[in-house]
Amino acid sequence: MRMAIQGIGLCGGFGQGIEALRTALQAGRVEPQEVCIEHQGGPEHFPAYRAVVDQLTEFIPKRALRRIDHFSKMTLLGACLALKDADLLEADRSRTGVVIATGYGALKTTFDFLDSYLDFGYSCSSPTHFSNSVHNAAAAHVSMQFKATAPSLTVTQFEMSVASALLSAQQWLAEGRVDQVLFGAIDEYSEVLHYCRQQFFAEGEQGPVQPLDFTIQSAVVGEGASFLVLTRADQTAAYACIDKVRLGNHQVRPLELVPDERLIIGADGHKECGRWYASLLKDHPVTAYAAVYGSFPAAVGFDLAVAALMLRDRKLYLDSEGDHSSPPVDLSPAEKLSCLKFGPGGDYGLIQLST
Repeated sequence: MRMAIQGIGLCGGFGQGIEALRTALQAGRVEPQEVCIEHQGGPEHFPAYRAVVDQLTEFIPKRALRRIDHFSKMTLLGACLALKDADLLEADRSRTGVVIATGYGALKTTFDFLDSYLDFGYSCSSPTHFSNSVHNAAAAHVSMQFKATAPSLTVTQFEMSVASALLSAQQWLAEGRVDQVLFGAIDEYSEVLHYCRQQFFAEGEQGPVQPLDFTIQSAVVGEGASFLVLTRADQTAAYACIDKVRLGNHQVRPLELVPDERLIIGADGHKECGRWYASLLKDHPVTAYAAVYGSFPAAVGFDLAVAALMLRDRKLYLDSEGDHSSPPVDLSPAEKLSCLKFGPGGDYGLIQLST
């Protein structure tokens, strides 16, 4: 069943909102922020695409956000912006489902809770950190804040989280369980994540991101939230429609692509994932936008937002490898775009969109 995209809400290293994304796409690249961590041996500086959420107070009072962590704040901001874009902020949302896709969940809050447990023991560990570390906490915050009393779900499948969660959203709409789905893809940065990536990838974490060079490790960590308001495609789509969602493993059953299919690939500088793209995409026009929002499992949600925006604008915004002295390429009304993401073991998610 096709799904229509009626609204988009975003926050990431490029800024907040759909216009910030369009501006970043026109430039082709966003410079990551410099993050500093203090160690016993001195400060360590490295790049990261960090998201700010200061626009959230336009929708929710500061007092209501006091005990909500950064992961859930990104989630709430993305949801607010998507509902505003779809003109649903004041609507009845009793039949709006909530589906969250995340690769890692609320990492920082989870490790903060573990630290409090190790420091103070079972009886004095932080209840605030514990409640926000529960895996469905962000979806619960969205459901409670917007009185979305239909089902809510959080899906985690690393790089395949977005495609897997979209299948759940599609099924809810097909069954008539909901009238809309507020679909979000969220991941956050944490110092523990940086430590782990540094141990695995060493200097590759310094960037710059070169997503289409599959021979080197160039990923730069990112974070953010990308939200879509989805309905059944019997309603006119404000942006585009999601036609197909496929999950599979290229080693078990090789992925077959339509000849000359235009692809937005989730290549983000990870060499182990990049080798799968390199073997498959020699004869396909491809773009990759990791240089706009960074590397994290749920970044496929941003690829979806980019595809939907380009189909509505009928413009193919060039990636960091393109010649930005030339105007964007025009897309025909019949053009289709597909978002393809590979995991390190050959798992793939393929999401096809059209107008």
